[in-house]
Amino acid sequence: MSAAASSTQARRDFLVGFTIALTSAALFSAKAIVVKLTYRYQVDAVTVLALRMVLSLPFFALAAAWAARRAPGAAALSRADWLRVGFLGFSGYYLASYLDFLGLQYITAALERLILFLYPTVVMLVTTYLLGRRVSRQQVLALAISYAGIGIVFAHDLAAGAARDDAQAGAVAIGAGFVFGSAISYALYLVASGELVKRVGSIRLTAYATVIASALCIAQFLLTRDVRLLARVAPEVWGYSLFNAVFCTVLPVFGTMFAIARIGAPRVSLTGMMGPVMTIFLGALVLGEPITWWQMGGTVFVLAGVFLTTRNR
Repeated sequence: MSAAASSTQARRDFLVGFTIALTSAALFSAKAIVVKLTYRYQVDAVTVLALRMVLSLPFFALAAAWAARRAPGAAALSRADWLRVGFLGFSGYYLASYLDFLGLQYITAALERLILFLYPTVVMLVTTYLLGRRVSRQQVLALAISYAGIGIVFAHDLAAGAARDDAQAGAVAIGAGFVFGSAISYALYLVASGELVKRVGSIRLTAYATVIASALCIAQFLLTRDVRLLARVAPEVWGYSLFNAVFCTVLPVFGTMFAIARIGAPRVSLTGMMGPVMTIFLGALVLGEPITWWQMGGTVFVLAGVFLTTRNR
């Protein structure tokens, strides 16, 4: 292949990878919007999460079967590996999703996305602690900027809730706590998956972990809810859940992995930084959530802090 043809192919690969990464970021951002719309039909987080995972499970099961057939015999998972995969499925896809869906019952989609976007800073803190390293000045600056931005948006939403009633202000605090717990849970998944993903492969590990998480979500629903209630669920709930499963879960999960293979994780992470901005405007357009200067200012702080964090890493 000539140098010109090679350069053209490289540009094409970059364009395809970048487009898929940006589309995946947009679809991930739409998840909070779809969940908020679903809550309008008097369903709770356990039900919404279970429906999402029931409808996602066939896709992840097919991916797991495909990945298992392609895996060489030398890469077969041991019992210890399966225990690690089980923990990853619990932490990264079950617990993180459950806490996130709980939080969305109380706070705006924009605040939820900003809080979730703090997970790189949590990863940095956890890995710094585990490795016994000192926090650098740049890391301190990144943390200060990120959490100052969250403080700005949180204080704004808290004040807006208090202006309506004290219970609403308390709900904002509760919801923010749930979503931050989700960010911590997902950060622990990323830290714990580092060594295993090298041996197992990203597609195989993701498929196995999501199948386990789906089973946990469905089991939680069956143990805590009357399955007969599903017969009275509005058709719109099923429609939103199907959209959430296919377009906000399955496609962006595998789209992100495909984009990483094309253009690399650093570039994909930069497109992911568009997520909070997309959620703010989608929330205003679809849910009627207000866009304020305080909110935009806090978003700029969070994006700048996370950029410094990922750049340092």
